[in-house]
Amino acid sequence: MRRAERLFQIIQILRGARRPVTAYSLSEELETSPRTIYRDIAELMAQRVPVRGEAGIGYILDKGYDMPPLMLTPDEIEAAVLG
Repeated sequence: MRRAERLFQIIQILRGARRPVTAYSLSEELETSPRTIYRDIAELMAQRVPVRGEAGIGYILDKGYDMPPLMLTPDEIEAAVLG
């Protein structure tokens, strides 16, 4: 899985979670290492995604966070869908 896909998946998992999600749990679901998850969470925070975490507890995404709309041309949408 590419990094951009993984970052999107992390946001989706955190968005749907009712409780904090651990890096280990995310790594199991996304089939990667916990260290990769730590780097990905740091990247999301650097991009101002409101992810909060606490050692031993897990990560949460602030309620109400919505991803900005993508302004793509029809050709770009088709390319994204077809891979």
